[in-house]
Amino acid sequence: MKKIEAIIKPFKLDEVKEALHEIGLMGITVTEAKGFGRQKGHTELYRGAEYIVDFLPKVKLEIVCSDDLADRAIDAIISAARTGRIGDGKIFVSPIEDVIRIRTGEHGEDAV
Repeated sequence: MKKIEAIIKPFKLDEVKEALHEIGLMGITVTEAKGFGRQKGHTELYRGAEYIVDFLPKVKLEIVCSDDLADRAIDAIISAARTGRIGDGKIFVSPIEDVIRIRTGEHGEDAV
């Protein structure tokens, strides 16, 4: 199993969710996040005072899926989240040793 963590622009969330649903992924965790990379934030004017916005709004998606579905999920995220502009985000992929469903005690892919 793999854990896919994707940091994307917030306005792309619905498109990514739909793309993942189309390939058969139902479970997804979404967290509002703030951060910056090469985008480095920007300067804004508020009531005549200039201030720097270091952290830009992002959305973090977390998905756990079978190994054979991981590549399709990554491709779906890339195609739905890409704008071609700086700040489109990143995808991190990690191996998952085990998953346990608390309610039933199921282990492994049955618990996903």
